[in-house]
Amino acid sequence: MRGADINQPSLFITRTVEDFVPAKHPLRAMRKLVDEALHELDRLFDQIYADGGRASIAPERLLRASLLQILFTLRSERQLVEHLRYNLLYRWFVGLEMDDNVWDHSTFSKNRDRLLENEVFIRFFETVIAMAGKRQLISAEHFSVDGTLIEAWASQKSFRPKDGDDDDPDDFHGDTRRNDTHQSTTDADAELMRKSKGKEAKLSYGVHHLMENRHGLVVAVNVTAAASVHEREAAIDLLQDIHSEQRKTLGADKGYDTRPFVKTCRELNITPHVAQNTLRRGGSAIDERTTQHAGYAISAVKRKLIETTFGWAKHYGGLRRMMYRGLEKVADRVFFTLAGFNLLRMCNIEAAYQ
Repeated sequence: MRGADINQPSLFITRTVEDFVPAKHPLRAMRKLVDEALHELDRLFDQIYADGGRASIAPERLLRASLLQILFTLRSERQLVEHLRYNLLYRWFVGLEMDDNVWDHSTFSKNRDRLLENEVFIRFFETVIAMAGKRQLISAEHFSVDGTLIEAWASQKSFRPKDGDDDDPDDFHGDTRRNDTHQSTTDADAELMRKSKGKEAKLSYGVHHLMENRHGLVVAVNVTAAASVHEREAAIDLLQDIHSEQRKTLGADKGYDTRPFVKTCRELNITPHVAQNTLRRGGSAIDERTTQHAGYAISAVKRKLIETTFGWAKHYGGLRRMMYRGLEKVADRVFFTLAGFNLLRMCNIEAAYQ
């Protein structure tokens, strides 16, 4: 018997949004970890918001929604809000029921400054790291470090002389442009930098990661100006976070094979498992006293995992070209994106152990 094509909406339903989410859906494990992290930030949220007045959108919902944008590579907050209107999976993850209204996309911009001023995104990243430590997912002895460039949200034509002496701003071909004499009019913190020889220079930011070698979790982040701060200087700042009396190892590529960097590592009680650069003037700073150990070869393999964090953050996390301007806002977005990467890694690790 043929069924009738009747489009009669039900006036009442007895199911919730959660009933439509499969029991084994990967977002269920993610939601549990995210709620645990947000619970740790509950006191911070109480300090940020006033006791009285009109109730705002819950910061927990805004953070869950922003995390969805990263996990599912949604290109904008406008598109995110559009999906929240009809996607039951997204509504459940954020904490919205079927009859709850979705806020306007401008709500993210209005609340971002408040969260930024109170370092909520950085605290969220640190909370996720603490959760991984409680689960014994982080190595306390073996680490890797590396840096990359992310393109700023500024065009090459915006990079103009600081003194304002620019007769034809649309014709910059053939001009010598340097960071000490030029500055972007749309993002003053972005600096001109090239990834390698033969590549074009772009307005960029420098992002530096410190990764633990057990499971490839990012344990520390440093976001700097692209040209003013060298990656070795940024790496030393990151190493201060893990400095202790317990000896550690640090894997890195040939760019870190300099005598000052190796010396600083040893002063911090860190054995530098840096790839040898024998073509450098004066030879490599790493000798056989380090390379003869089996741990050196292991670090050479493990340190390559850090490239997966860069690749994921750029390809899926939306950091290939930054959608925010200013070092502070860029840094907060990087911290939040890498917190999402760590949460995803933790979900996969715990699923593998089950």
